[in-house]
Amino acid sequence: MQHIHTEIVEIDPVHPEITKIEHAAALIRAGELVVFPTETVYGLGANALQAQAVEGIFVAKGRPLSDPLIIHIADESALFDLTTSLPEQVEQLTQTFWPGPLTLILPRSPRVPAIVSAGLETVAVRMPRHPIAQALIRAAGVPIAAPSANRFMHISPTTAQHALADLDGRVPFILDGGPCSVGVESTVLDLCAEIPTVLRPGGVSFEALRAVLPHVQLATRHNVDNRADDVHTEAQKSPGQLLTHYAPAVPLLLFDGTTEEMRGGMLAEAKRRIEHNERVGVLVADEDIAIFEGRGVLVYSLGDAAKPEQLAATLFAGLRALEEAGVQVILCRSFAEHGLGLAIRDRLLRAASGKVYKQE
Repeated sequence: MQHIHTEIVEIDPVHPEITKIEHAAALIRAGELVVFPTETVYGLGANALQAQAVEGIFVAKGRPLSDPLIIHIADESALFDLTTSLPEQVEQLTQTFWPGPLTLILPRSPRVPAIVSAGLETVAVRMPRHPIAQALIRAAGVPIAAPSANRFMHISPTTAQHALADLDGRVPFILDGGPCSVGVESTVLDLCAEIPTVLRPGGVSFEALRAVLPHVQLATRHNVDNRADDVHTEAQKSPGQLLTHYAPAVPLLLFDGTTEEMRGGMLAEAKRRIEHNERVGVLVADEDIAIFEGRGVLVYSLGDAAKPEQLAATLFAGLRALEEAGVQVILCRSFAEHGLGLAIRDRLLRAASGKVYKQE
């Protein structure tokens, strides 16, 4: 694609300056792309109702058209333009979780270009709570389609610098509002299924959803293997369904078991790799740091293992930091799957192409 100049502008994340928002909104209305922060990750936005603008997202990311996008809105009334009908659960869900990191899959209105939804008759919609995202959508006057602002399959960006590293020369404008607070993408809930089904765990926990929808279920893992050179063509109902996703440019090995088993397995693998002159990075929790110090590995801690919100907020930044430090392999431990831990597990599994190592 043609190389363009990318401008990055710092903006107040709590009280965004109107002149900066208006500039970005004008670009959206003109069919251009804008990178902006949400509470989950940075998004790569375009006018969701303009097919040619949306196509630019796929080109900039190198993303296959079979991977649908999420439409971001700033007012619930926008749902009437984007959908043909609203399931009865929508009102309670939006009252409880919007604005916030919950995406709803609903029947798609003909007004929404088919390219947004991989040609399917459904559409994914959410209302972000980040002040910059809300201000941008309102100023643009149109719903904004926005996947994560990174190259396809790479680690999602939680800072403007992450987005710039992936998309420099591919997008004209980046709003830098500082680091994202949640750190993993939104939960995707399919309300077009016979039973409401979580297709992608994310920023709203399964436990929180179940408190509102007691019969909600978690989708059985159905992964499309996109590791082969040929791009898959099967339309996905939700983003985040690919077997390999959110992945660093170097192999990630995910270890499971008790804390002692994970540490032992990672240390043994690190020793073996170091003996072959490989530069090894480890992704751990604060409680593990002392175990790996002085072992010849590069250590990055995500925080307190008992605080999944802390782990989620630093996960993608940790993966990028080790990748940028030039390691040749990343060894990572598993974490408890309650709350945001389920989303963390999902992202790590996909970064590891579904493979888990456990000491026998």
